[in-house]
Amino acid sequence: MAQVEAYWEGLRGGRPIPFRSEIDPRGIDRALEHAFILERIAPGVARFRLAGSHLNDLMGMEVRGMPVTTLFTPDARRQISDAMEHLFEQPATVRFHLVAETGFGKPALTADVLLLPLKSDLGDVSRALGCLVTEGQIGRTPRRFDLEAVEVLPVAGVAVFPDSAPAVPARGIPASDVPAETVGFAEDQKPFAALEKRTAASKLTCKTAPPYLRLVSSNDDTE
Repeated sequence: MAQVEAYWEGLRGGRPIPFRSEIDPRGIDRALEHAFILERIAPGVARFRLAGSHLNDLMGMEVRGMPVTTLFTPDARRQISDAMEHLFEQPATVRFHLVAETGFGKPALTADVLLLPLKSDLGDVSRALGCLVTEGQIGRTPRRFDLEAVEVLPVAGVAVFPDSAPAVPARGIPASDVPAETVGFAEDQKPFAALEKRTAASKLTCKTAPPYLRLVSSNDDTE
């Protein structure tokens, strides 16, 4: 987790927020198993764009494309959504301390999550680099978590909205450099299709717009 945060800080390079396209998996090689990329798809809603193998192990399935709230109990989802709005809107860094539901085949399990805002290629803050580290045995899957504490800190160098809610103190998140197998973390690049603007001329009908070309015919064969 410390490696992910240090890498994000390095990418900033004096700027408030780095771009998603700048993320290089080699920069967080020791944390790839625990890392993920989020995409904001609606207010308070984000999905996993990419995810390391540890998140798949927690859910017992591939989490790519799934909403983030899938990892949480229904009681925790509202608070998670509120914190993620701060992540993208302020923007801010967010830390969660989580406690998993227990039961048959599900031993005690805690987790710490770090979320760091990123800009998309369009320049809006709609992506996030994240890291999730657990302590304990996974046991039977899926494992879902309750929210025990949350910390929201505005990003330095970015103006904070006056109506922003104060951050809630959270338990310190320990640094973790657990060796992990390298997993694919690069995202396929898609060409950007710019939207064409309609001009005033395109709104003219054939009745009102003068013809561009005029056909002239002649039956004179004197030549």
